[in-house]
Amino acid sequence: MAIEKMNLRAIDIGITPEAGEDRVGLVGMPVWLWVNDPGPSTFGPATASASAGGITVSATARVHEITWDMGDGTQVVCRSAGTPYEPRFGKRKSPDCGHVYEKSSAHQRGEKYTVTATSDWVITWAGAGQTGTIRLGGLARSVDITVGEAQVLVS
Repeated sequence: MAIEKMNLRAIDIGITPEAGEDRVGLVGMPVWLWVNDPGPSTFGPATASASAGGITVSATARVHEITWDMGDGTQVVCRSAGTPYEPRFGKRKSPDCGHVYEKSSAHQRGEKYTVTATSDWVITWAGAGQTGTIRLGGLARSVDITVGEAQVLVS
């Protein structure tokens, strides 16, 4: 019951290039991945208590890691919320959570890569003189991004 009160849910994805019809990333350019607006229900820590039959259990949940399925066969595992991209970073790689595509998304369904972020939570609890840990995984959210390829011609 305490875990239900936390209303844990999948992260809101922060990614550059951004998802959208007019947004295109480039092969070889860094992709930044982060938890957009992390809060107790999407990244933790979230705490709650529940009582039944005279026993109270308190629990605290936090994301242990996020597995990013990049849609190109690559998985990136990040143990932090990541760093939100800002234009001043230019072509730099993310300091903590990123990827670089080696092929365009032109041959994918819809000509986009589907990027899925799956949160792995660790919940610690205590009550009635007992303690424990519960793992909760599978909270996932996806976005579609376009990755193009730039060609340079020299005459």
